[in-house]
Amino acid sequence: MTQTLFILFFALVLDRLIGDPDAVWRRVPHPVVLFGQAIGLMDRLFNGKRLSAETRRFNGAACIAVLLAASVLLGFVMHRLLAAIGPLGLLAEVVVVAIFLAQKSLLDHVRAVSEGLKQGGLEGGRRAVSMIVGRDPATLDEPAVCRASIESLAENFSDGVVAPAFWYVLFGLPGLFAYKMLNTADSMIGHKNAKYLEFGWAAARLDDLANWPAARLSAFFIAAGAWLAKGRASARLAVGTALRDAGLHRSPNSGWPEAAMAGALGIGLAGPRIYGGQRVDEPMMNASGRTTATPADMDLALHIFSAACAVLSVTALVLALCSTVF
Repeated sequence: MTQTLFILFFALVLDRLIGDPDAVWRRVPHPVVLFGQAIGLMDRLFNGKRLSAETRRFNGAACIAVLLAASVLLGFVMHRLLAAIGPLGLLAEVVVVAIFLAQKSLLDHVRAVSEGLKQGGLEGGRRAVSMIVGRDPATLDEPAVCRASIESLAENFSDGVVAPAFWYVLFGLPGLFAYKMLNTADSMIGHKNAKYLEFGWAAARLDDLANWPAARLSAFFIAAGAWLAKGRASARLAVGTALRDAGLHRSPNSGWPEAAMAGALGIGLAGPRIYGGQRVDEPMMNASGRTTATPADMDLALHIFSAACAVLSVTALVLALCSTVF
């Protein structure tokens, strides 16, 4: 456990500094892309339109079980191979873990929305936000663009940073690989539409379960980040809003980090929005807050996110140091 925590700390630092270099991933496929290709193959082979709903649900459950087993095996084999080459293997594992974290990537994408609004106006913001959210950009005014990017930042702090770290600490590379396979599957086939309602059912339910602890932890890391970025009152509002409003979100998990960020910023998040031409009616979290989010709110959210990531890194280091003593 001590070694795992130290590796996680250095991986968090490496990811925060370097992120996902485009020059590298233009030459070799990112591991998540490979996971996606495996999921896509399963989809093509076992999710035929002519199959019954029961068969597609069974096939989807069997496919995700096979994919998770394969990712666990891959993680186990890679860990054993890296452990066999000593210190160089430890350094390599730091790099591997960092590849599956998303701190700098999230910062860069959300900052691009802020810069797009400032430099290109509403159209610039819409183009940038379309890269990170699934809602129809043409339906978004400037406050809605800001809210969408802040919601994405908060939600993906849980899915892309806290959850991978959590499962790596518990189960090492096998846990990390299995989580990323499951999370990728949920994003690809976990949709409630005619094609994936049955085939993606197991992936979606398992992803909800896998993200349950990290979502709640992420709310408290966001509160800690708000304390550092804005003060104790902001942290208290973050925690209070998460405890009160997280259940208003349609997702059992996304509401926790989003409500915490809403409280920290003093703005309302979620509410009605449009996906694929269909309106989704949902209560506003922190409904008493401002609804006119601005690029300044986005910049503050990025500051809180950065501070929350720093708190996560320090937590990993402190736990690692404590485990060497106790």
